[in-house]
Amino acid sequence: MKLPRRRFLHLVASAAVLPAAARLAWAQAYPTRPVRIVVGFAAGTGLDIYARLIGQWLSERLGQSFVIDNRPGNGTNLATESVVNAPPDGYTLLMASTAAFTNPALYDNLRFNFIRDIAPVASLTRGAFVMVVNPLFSAKTVAEFVAYAKANPGKINMASGGTGTVTHVAGELFKAMAGVDMLHVPYRSDGAAVTDLIGGRVQVYFIALAGAAEFIKAGKLRALGVTTAERSPAFPEVATVGEFVPGYEASLRNGLGAPKATPADIVQKLNTEINAGLIDPKLKSKFADLGSVTAPLTTAEYGKIIVEETEKWGRVIRAANIKAE
Repeated sequence: MKLPRRRFLHLVASAAVLPAAARLAWAQAYPTRPVRIVVGFAAGTGLDIYARLIGQWLSERLGQSFVIDNRPGNGTNLATESVVNAPPDGYTLLMASTAAFTNPALYDNLRFNFIRDIAPVASLTRGAFVMVVNPLFSAKTVAEFVAYAKANPGKINMASGGTGTVTHVAGELFKAMAGVDMLHVPYRSDGAAVTDLIGGRVQVYFIALAGAAEFIKAGKLRALGVTTAERSPAFPEVATVGEFVPGYEASLRNGLGAPKATPADIVQKLNTEINAGLIDPKLKSKFADLGSVTAPLTTAEYGKIIVEETEKWGRVIRAANIKAE
């Protein structure tokens, strides 16, 4: 039987709409079971707490549990690889940190490409490092520190939380842009580095502001400058490093990703719900207490940040010839 042309065209159009309608219904129903958020750090660490905060928000908004799956090891690469290889159905997410931007240049044999294999879901927060010294150190500003370092090349010990960590590369960026020569002293933890800084065995440390705040308030460390482009709301009296070293900027950025082929409708739903949380006063306050400001972005904007930060830190790491230990 030959169908009339108008009827035929109507059926073709209806058939084309069905897959889109099915996808929309799927996204509207999502999630129908618990969702995993994989974190490349141990429970109780900063990134783990951030994941739990946003996971609780999503659970309340979407009516399903968002379960934290801690998979520390290999500089967060174990966690990332597990998400890359997970089914792209929206039920496995990655809590991504600045390590995602530095690792491509640090590791020669990664079995994934973050930009290619992880879909950006949502930016969460942007945090500052703070350049701190022992209170007995002579420099009281970044300008005075640079002058001292140039007058005493190679005599300042710069602590870090380990070779290739974000605290290390933030310091290397400062060295390059300020034109100073400092000896890098890697530690296995922030705590050990801070202990030696307070004890005078090292002279400077670029540490996450959240990890230094109490020491600064107690007068055990002196803050010379925060590393973000703007001053920190938590310490508005502390200048930015960029006020003395034009163009210097280093931020801790956290966000959520998913396996690359995760349906766009699900990614967009998560982005919308997360961004709603990032402007909620109560949730914003909780992140502020941890030294971070919320940074809601579209998926495209977050993807652009990922590419730009990966290129930026790759240049720093290659210029300093840093390799993961």
